[in-house]
Amino acid sequence: MISKTKNTAPGTYTQIHIQSVFAVRHREALMDVSWRDRLYQYLSAIINDQGHRTLSIGGTDNHIHILFGMRPNQSLSSLMLRVKRETSKWINDNHFCGGRFEWQSGYGAFSYSKSQLPKVVAYIQNQEQHHAKRSFRDEYLDMLRKAEVNFDERYIFEDI
Repeated sequence: MISKTKNTAPGTYTQIHIQSVFAVRHREALMDVSWRDRLYQYLSAIINDQGHRTLSIGGTDNHIHILFGMRPNQSLSSLMLRVKRETSKWINDNHFCGGRFEWQSGYGAFSYSKSQLPKVVAYIQNQEQHHAKRSFRDEYLDMLRKAEVNFDERYIFEDI
């Protein structure tokens, strides 16, 4: 996504692709397949309404991956806070879970070049099959290691 953004200096052009990954608090299996597509539509609307462009959303019952083209008129942390806050409220207001729904406190974010996007989209769209063989925890730690992100495993998830 190459874009001229509002609220930036003339001549500012960007191509920023981000995959954000985050889990249900304590990685509980709360996102039922019966309403997950509606959640993805709601997530996409939030991202797009903020001026970004959703490219792919997928996940399982306990976590989500979002690939989007990001405009530099908003910080990533501000966008993720809004996405998680608004979707948690939407899930709770619609009583989709038996109890209170919450996302984990943090998230992972990884940048990709345009040439990598088809592979990332395919990966996101095949989350159910992928996790039939591998846990989210293992996947997430592997993503951090491959991206050479410095992290302390004690603080990856709240329940470790």
